[in-house]
Amino acid sequence: MALPRPGFRTWLTLLLLALGGGLALLDLRDPSPTGQVPRDAAGEPDFYLENARLTRFDSEGQPHQRVTTPRLVHTPLDDVTRLETPLARLHDREGRLWLAEAERGELGAGGNPLLLDGDARLRAPAERWELETETLHYDADTGHAWSTTPATLRQPPQRMSGERFDAWLHDNRARLTDNVRGHHPPETAEESSP
Repeated sequence: MALPRPGFRTWLTLLLLALGGGLALLDLRDPSPTGQVPRDAAGEPDFYLENARLTRFDSEGQPHQRVTTPRLVHTPLDDVTRLETPLARLHDREGRLWLAEAERGELGAGGNPLLLDGDARLRAPAERWELETETLHYDADTGHAWSTTPATLRQPPQRMSGERFDAWLHDNRARLTDNVRGHHPPETAEESSP
């Protein structure tokens, strides 16, 4: 005597049960993390963003500070936003553009001041000068940029270095202090003639 042959519905039911069991086993595994959640002494972040661009506006609603970074992390314990390789576009009251960059950065509580650390640079494209220092601070409310680490200011073909640097972006003035040294090549006859 031959056993009855299973029908289509039986095979379909067995296939669905096997598929459901396989999915249940996959669901039991630990989910793979989407990325490493950064942690530091300030505690666990409440958020982090990748490929971010932050824009701050002044009291009149005009953008005056833009920061682009591949990754930023905010920790609520100290209300600090940490930035990887930030590039900042700063605008003074006259609308002039200033560029700042570094290996790392931090925006203080409330988004001010901006601290750039590790090969920090500040450039004034209109004036063709560039500052190089290890650590640069910038207060967006007052337009004051300063460094208490040795700094070199270049405006080709001149260059100057000092132990401290201050710039007031809104007033378009800068100052090097403490042990200032400079290289100012003499003007040639070709440069002085119109």
